[in-house]
Amino acid sequence: MSGLLPRAASRAVSPTRRFAPLQRTAVAAALCGALLAPAWASITTESEDNNTEGRADGPIASGVPVAGSLSTRRDVDWFYADVPAPGTVSVSLGHASGRDFDWALYPASGSAVATGASSSIPETGSYTAPAAGRYFVKVTAYSGSGAYSLSMSLPNGSGGGGTDPRPTKPGNLQNWLTGSAADSGRQPVNGPALLLMGGGVENDEAFTLRAFPVANGGDVVILRTSGSNGYNDYLYNLTTGATRPDSVETLLLDTRDKANSDYAEWVIRNAELVFIAGGDQSDYLNQWQGTRAQTALQAAYDRGAVVGGTSAGLAVQGEFVYDPDGVTAVTSAEAIANPYRGSILFNSGFLDTPLMEDVITDSHFAQRDRMGRLLAFMARLRQDNTTGRIVGVGIDETTSLFVDRTGLARADGDGAVYVVEEDAATLRTQVVSGQPLVYRDLQRTKLVEGQTFHFFTGAHTGTRAVIGVDGRNATPFTPPNPY
Repeated sequence: MSGLLPRAASRAVSPTRRFAPLQRTAVAAALCGALLAPAWASITTESEDNNTEGRADGPIASGVPVAGSLSTRRDVDWFYADVPAPGTVSVSLGHASGRDFDWALYPASGSAVATGASSSIPETGSYTAPAAGRYFVKVTAYSGSGAYSLSMSLPNGSGGGGTDPRPTKPGNLQNWLTGSAADSGRQPVNGPALLLMGGGVENDEAFTLRAFPVANGGDVVILRTSGSNGYNDYLYNLTTGATRPDSVETLLLDTRDKANSDYAEWVIRNAELVFIAGGDQSDYLNQWQGTRAQTALQAAYDRGAVVGGTSAGLAVQGEFVYDPDGVTAVTSAEAIANPYRGSILFNSGFLDTPLMEDVITDSHFAQRDRMGRLLAFMARLRQDNTTGRIVGVGIDETTSLFVDRTGLARADGDGAVYVVEEDAATLRTQVVSGQPLVYRDLQRTKLVEGQTFHFFTGAHTGTRAVIGVDGRNATPFTPPNPY
């Protein structure tokens, strides 16, 4: 069998999406879609280095001028603004006489949609945005150098998901709400971002030092298909001050009808942090994939929110998801013995987060000895030509990985994070149905507390080793301890 394995008729596998991680479209998409930033959270002066789109400075608030400077004719400055609703986006670039500066307005991906490239002072123009989203402004010098003032006028919008009221909750939808029932009106700051946890006891610092500053005192939503309200008081009372959540709401979406409700869609879309609890990732896909809850989760991410999860909630974060769907989960020994074992099933298309492009994740990693099965997953996805590149991310219990909007990931907690990649030397010697896996010379980067890995560049501060597996041997790994 090859590619993504067939699923039950009740849930078709979504087609695999491809992105180019180092190109403009992927970086921009990772940053797209946030709503209008309030004036107090916006910039008023340029901060270097903003010479590339990936380092765009912002957000620019409507009507708030930004002071900047081009040091030479070849200098380039990038900025971003979060457009909250369809409507007219106007740009004005002023500067002293004797120089000629230009600007170009870009959507999250694609070519410029408006430019100011005459000799006028100020250089003005506008564009009718068809939808909310993140837009980028590139400032260049046709001639001269020096100071300038950039300002934008944006369509009216509000914080969170807008001014629409909270819908009526279906009587059969179980929820638990701690804090305010009204939308916080807060905006994520420097999002979107991902919070990936390996299961077991949660790591407090991952929330207080990483996720909460991006969520910016907004609303936190917990998604699950079983369980109760264990996260509510924990997260609501975990910190004080400006980053304390305005509310924590747990939604138990154990049917597709509930996941398709107005209420679930509204709550998720308006959240600044959405966290998927541990449970059963196949059940999450069965109940949520293709529903309004999934669309709302994507919308929250696109407007800059933090999206995360632990254990099964981690499993659905990657582009590829291990999805046994009712079959007993495969062990490392079983996966190494036969990488085409019937319980090795994949899904894709649940989340569109370029930060996790080409990634498959696994949790409870060292504690449950899951390196072997992660390597088998990677080998299968590559051997079947499902993807041209694969990255395996394994996370230990009580450990987290926070991935910011630039692709920089930081480990926190008591255990380790393992990033496994192929390179030019990697050999998929034997990836055959019914035969032991032979997969050699992969790069394994181990991260512990405070160490980092950049998903777009590969730069890291961890410990790197070359590992491999040969299922024909009594001691299959090289080195014997791949952790």
